[in-house]
Amino acid sequence: MVIKSVNLETVVGPTSKFVQNDKIEIAFAGRSNVGKSSLINRLMNRKSYARVSSKPGKTQTINYYNINDECYFVDLPGYGYAKAQEKKVKEWGQMIENYFKKSKALRLIILLVDIRHKPNANDIQMYDWCLAYGYNPIIIATKLDKVKKSERKKLVKDIRLTLGLSEESPIIPYSSLTGEGMETIHEYLDFVLENFADDIK
Repeated sequence: MVIKSVNLETVVGPTSKFVQNDKIEIAFAGRSNVGKSSLINRLMNRKSYARVSSKPGKTQTINYYNINDECYFVDLPGYGYAKAQEKKVKEWGQMIENYFKKSKALRLIILLVDIRHKPNANDIQMYDWCLAYGYNPIIIATKLDKVKKSERKKLVKDIRLTLGLSEESPIIPYSSLTGEGMETIHEYLDFVLENFADDIK
């Protein structure tokens, strides 16, 4: 996938009406500070188009990025931010669930988890939501550069067991620092675009 053009086309908040797009949507979900914005920026070949913040919980809207006028990257609110008010957390959860329920163009969910830790209750809930609405997400295990190579296999296995994934379900270890894993991510994106673009129209 070669990114030639990027445009932040739509921003949806808690009280906004969801848009129905005529191009494939690829959604990115993950805990606050898991590296979601960094991955999206790297995929878009932009340094800071999707906001990266030292303050977790910065993304509080659903942001639709038009990519090459052929698909949308959909950046979902980061979840699990401990200092967020309960009302705000509930709003984010409702927005994400409503998106899964209402989008007619969503074809792939990329769920990011931190490779250094077993998925927590929020990660498990997000994964279960994906399954409940008929999606089998690709799991991206971020922060790969922060663990030893000898630990990787065990950590990936921990993620698989905690989420209850089958051996066939993909987990892609990824580092935003080195770019390791990016080629595999691109392969999945290309597959989705090649095989599911026509069924939106």
